Amino acid sequence: MTEDSQRNFRSVYYEKVGFRGVEEKKSLEILLKDDRLGILPPHHESHAQVMMYRKEQYSDVLHALEVIRFISDATPQVEVYLYMHRLESGKLPRSPSFPLEPEDEVFLAIAKAMEEMVEDSVDCYWITRCFVNQLNSKYRDTLPQLPKAFEQYLNLEDSRLLSHLKACCAVCTLPYELWFKKCFAGCLPESSLQRIWDKVVSGSCKILVFVAVEILLTFKIKVMALNSAEKITKFLENIPQDSSDAIVSKAIDLWHKHCGTPVHSA
Repeated sequence: MTEDSQRNFRSVYYEKVGFRGVEEKKSLEILLKDDRLGILPPHHESHAQVMMYRKEQYSDVLHALEVIRFISDATPQVEVYLYMHRLESGKLPRSPSFPLEPEDEVFLAIAKAMEEMVEDSVDCYWITRCFVNQLNSKYRDTLPQLPKAFEQYLNLEDSRLLSHLKACCAVCTLPYELWFKKCFAGCLPESSLQRIWDKVVSGSCKILVFVAVEILLTFKIKVMALNSAEKITKFLENIPQDSSDAIVSKAIDLWHKHCGTPVHSA
């Protein structure tokens, strides 16, 4: 195996900043042999300095929010991350009492899950921010197409199950926002999310489709026994957690089955 094939940049970086249990664990030593990484600064000698700048920027933004009394010691940490992100994006509302936008709910869900994976608050904020920015930029046009892709691949895997969903008028009420906008944050445990999000960061959000398909296949008997869209959606929003790792493993198999070995396929 060549060194290039061992450079899973996302997994290595996650392990470095605190992710635990990522399946695709690679050697940090192999990664740092190359001076031109492309994701972090071009030369690894600059990494410590860049991390110092990021910590300073984090502290400055946090201090600004404290000065204008937008946050206090009682503000939940994930909300602090949200307001920092909004301030840096030039979209800070007049007051924290203003209603949350749908995109805020997505950020909070991802930040809450990330908080369980990353211990350091600075790293947690930066990774959450970059992850959400990738969803909003690189995948902005792709994410709305995922429900249709889900229907397509579910039909290939189990047309009878799809027919049942259509008969119950459930196809258009499935928890697509939870699945595709929040990337299963709040649906699957963090140990499973790590493996899914690694693929998303790698360049393919289509893995989200196959996780959704596999959830339906795994709980087919239960779903087939439900006869209303409301009951089906409610169940899928709160699936049992004990099958999550197996679901993700089978979803990755489906991903390779239908897409070959996608590296940067959206």
